[in-house]
Amino acid sequence: MASKTTNPFVFLQQVRAETAKVTWPSRREAMISTVMVLVFAVIAMIFFFTADVAMGYAIERLLSLGH
Repeated sequence: MASKTTNPFVFLQQVRAETAKVTWPSRREAMISTVMVLVFAVIAMIFFFTADVAMGYAIERLLSLGH
């Protein structure tokens, strides 16, 4: 596909036209999505922390069997 140079002003007009086609979320939708992401991040953090501590404990117990 051959590259064709475009006038920067034409490019900005095209960007503006494409941006106008975007369906932007409402403030409420954005807030709900943000809260959901934060809640799931905390849940993942708790899960991985618990798994790490449990595996560390299990490995520590296995390694101490030889002493």
